[in-house]
Amino acid sequence: MKLVLNLYLYLTLFFLFTFVEKSFSLTNYEITRTCKKEKRASACIKNLREKRDNLEKGNLIKIPVIPYKK
Repeated sequence: MKLVLNLYLYLTLFFLFTFVEKSFSLTNYEITRTCKKEKRASACIKNLREKRDNLEKGNLIKIPVIPYKK
């Protein structure tokens, strides 16, 4: 019983740490759709493209959360 529990714990931690670092970047369409509502759309697009490039290179980035409006 203890062996099964330990095996389950190790496998869970292995998969957790293996797949946590993978993330997907935004496509050009998603960037333009997100920035369409902004006042300065061109600056928003440029900023998000730079962040996408940094993410693809493996650098950490900060992304603000856009609240959902009902």
